Amino acid sequence: MASSLGWRTFAPFHMNRCGVFLKAVRSNGLSLFPWGHSPWRGTGSFLDPKMKAFLEENTEVTSSGSLTPEIQLRLLTPRCKFWWQKADLWPYSEPYWAIYWPGGQALSRYLLDNPDVVRGKSVLDLGSGCGATAIAAKMSGASRILANDIDPIAGMAIILNCELNQLNPFPILTKNILDSEQEKWDLVVLGDMFYDEDLADSLHQWLKNCFWTHRTQVLIGDPGRPQFSGHSIQHQLHKVVEYSLPEPTRRENNGLTTSTVWDFQP
Repeated sequence: MASSLGWRTFAPFHMNRCGVFLKAVRSNGLSLFPWGHSPWRGTGSFLDPKMKAFLEENTEVTSSGSLTPEIQLRLLTPRCKFWWQKADLWPYSEPYWAIYWPGGQALSRYLLDNPDVVRGKSVLDLGSGCGATAIAAKMSGASRILANDIDPIAGMAIILNCELNQLNPFPILTKNILDSEQEKWDLVVLGDMFYDEDLADSLHQWLKNCFWTHRTQVLIGDPGRPQFSGHSIQHQLHKVVEYSLPEPTRRENNGLTTSTVWDFQP
C-alpha cells in the first residue's frame, strides 16, 4: 500500500486500506497537470476497445453510498481488485476520476434538487473526474455543458458514465484551461479541487477572472479540506447548503461527516 509523505500532504483525504485508492490521492497538485488535451465529443463507440474493456473490468457500476442514488457511476470500490492491490500495479495515471469525492456529491445533489440553477444555462464542470456533476447538470436541463479534466482516461470514464445514465455524452475537454482565454459560461462548478495550496491560489485567481469578466456564477463543493477552509477565498464565499454525508462516504473519507456547496462572490 502506498503511504508516502507526498500523498499525506496533498491528498484530498487520507483513505484507509486500499492500494490504488491511495495512489489516487498521493500526488501533489502540480504533478496532475501534464497539460495534454483531447476533446471528446463522441459516444462510447469511439473509445479504444482495450481501454473500454479495462475500465469495465476494473470498476464497478454503483449508485449506492452517495448523496445521488439516481446517478450510476463506474467507480473503484472495495469489490474491485485494484482497490486492494499495490498502487504501482495500476498501469495509468492516478485514478482520481474513479472516486466520487464528497464535494462533487454535494454539488450534484444540489443541482438535482434545484434544477432552476442550471436549466437552460451553459455549465462548465471544472475538474470533472467521474463526470457526476456534469451529469446532474444535464439531468436538470442545462443547455450546454463542458466537462473538463486533465486526464484523458477520465474523459473515457465520463462517456461510459453518461451512457450508464441514458445520456448522450456531452463535450469533454482534457487539457489545462486555467492558463487559457476564458470562455463565457453562465455557471462554473468545481468540487474537491482545493486540496493543494498552489492549485488553490491558481483556481482563486481564475475564478475571480471568470466572475469579473463574464459575471459567471461559481459554485464550489468541498467537505472542509484545510487548504480550502484556511484559504483567503473564504472571505468571498456564501454558504448555499450543507449535506450530511452517507455512512459509506464517511468511512471512505476518514470520518468526514458533511459536505457544503458555496457560492463564490468576489
